[in-house]
Amino acid sequence: MPFLETGIPDLLVFEPVVFDDSRGFFYEAYNEKIFGGAGIICQFVQDNQSRSTYGVVRGLHYQVAPFAQAKLVRALVGTILDVAVDIRKGSPTFGKVFSIELSAANKKQLFIPAGFAHGFSVLSEVAEVMYKCDQFYSKASEHGIIYNDPTLNIDWKVPMDKAIVSEKDLVLPQIANCVNPFEYKG
Repeated sequence: MPFLETGIPDLLVFEPVVFDDSRGFFYEAYNEKIFGGAGIICQFVQDNQSRSTYGVVRGLHYQVAPFAQAKLVRALVGTILDVAVDIRKGSPTFGKVFSIELSAANKKQLFIPAGFAHGFSVLSEVAEVMYKCDQFYSKASEHGIIYNDPTLNIDWKVPMDKAIVSEKDLVLPQIANCVNPFEYKG
């Protein structure tokens, strides 16, 4: 199976089978049957792509119902540190942080179900990130957690004096004060 467990229920790393030859490479970035076989049943409705320079930290973001989103994240160019935080009340891993380097070279992807805050930092000169979502973007449903919450103690692998963070992300609350309607269903 091309899925690796992360130690957090429902959060999975996808390592596609890559076919390399003298012409380049080919792989299936998403296949409904393969994902369904791993218990990931999503109807992706929106693809998002961003381009960022070294030191950019985006997040931690999430949406609440009725637009809570599952995401499938990958780097098309460069390298990012992708971060997910379990914010499902009652989860045995509530508040646990998982991070992984996703890159154009390693082709790994992170499946993040609804109930997680998500963000990333750019470790290469430039990175392009693409992620599939199973719900549409809704400004009214958008929430987040501040990237430098001391409770979470995330190492973004970028010196904080070089971090580039949007004004919007600088005013997000800590996990203890965030809007959080998510419940772990075990």
